[in-house]
Amino acid sequence: MDVSTAVEQFTDPCTFHGEGPFWDAANDRLLLVDMLAGAVVAVDADGGTQRHQLSKVAAALRARRSGGYVLATENRFVLLGPDLTEQVQLPPVLTDPALRMNDGGCDPQGRFYCGTMAYDEAPGAGTLYRLDPDGSVSVTLREVTISNGLQWNAAGDSVFFNDTPTGRVDRFTFDPDTAAFTDRRTFTEISGGGHPDGMAIDEEDGLWVALWGGSAVHRYDSAGRLDLVLELPVSNVTACTFGGLDRQTLFITTSRQGLDPADQPEAGGVFRFEAGVRGAPQHAFAG
Repeated sequence: MDVSTAVEQFTDPCTFHGEGPFWDAANDRLLLVDMLAGAVVAVDADGGTQRHQLSKVAAALRARRSGGYVLATENRFVLLGPDLTEQVQLPPVLTDPALRMNDGGCDPQGRFYCGTMAYDEAPGAGTLYRLDPDGSVSVTLREVTISNGLQWNAAGDSVFFNDTPTGRVDRFTFDPDTAAFTDRRTFTEISGGGHPDGMAIDEEDGLWVALWGGSAVHRYDSAGRLDLVLELPVSNVTACTFGGLDRQTLFITTSRQGLDPADQPEAGGVFRFEAGVRGAPQHAFAG
């Protein structure tokens, strides 16, 4: 196992609770959410940032194949135009004010998933929902606590998922025709401190897992073995994604939630690491 400190700060602190990054290849930029502030943050190639205020909560964001973006807000899905302005509000998915959307992602077929959680993190209060291209919403998993980190392998027959308090990454068999998640089993247990949050996957089916409270990103090979630890100067590491022209730069988001800025002044910024491996292509929403 290798340990690397070659992670560099890419932006100044630009979020309170940075999450959900993805590389917007059409515009050569990184997009992420300042989740609890309800904003999308665009980061240019030089680390400059621009905020787009959209809702009370901006939970997860992905590109749409037809142009524009899909956003999970506190309780519903919203379709955005290419300029990140709201075009269509879909009907509410949630009616309980104690719950909110959290992390999400798209499968290779272009369906968008987002999990929910209770504001007080009540065990089992969350659900993983699926938004189909026709706008219909279905339940994929129930009794989730903090839904995070969906990624699909290159073959498209497995999906990886984090329910953060479990301290592990789970693997499901995935049916591309029905979108069913079956045969849940442990892919890897997190050790060394921290809890699994968002994650990215590379072309070798290596999983890069951000560790909330762990000041690190772990890479696990396709067999679930830890082979690289990236150390960061902030404790709340939230998510990561591959981007750049060759998809070899790992961008890492962080959070100031629960921290004293004087103790960790870099928290809330975006970091980057030149990974030496290409990230897998990021799937877009087909709706």
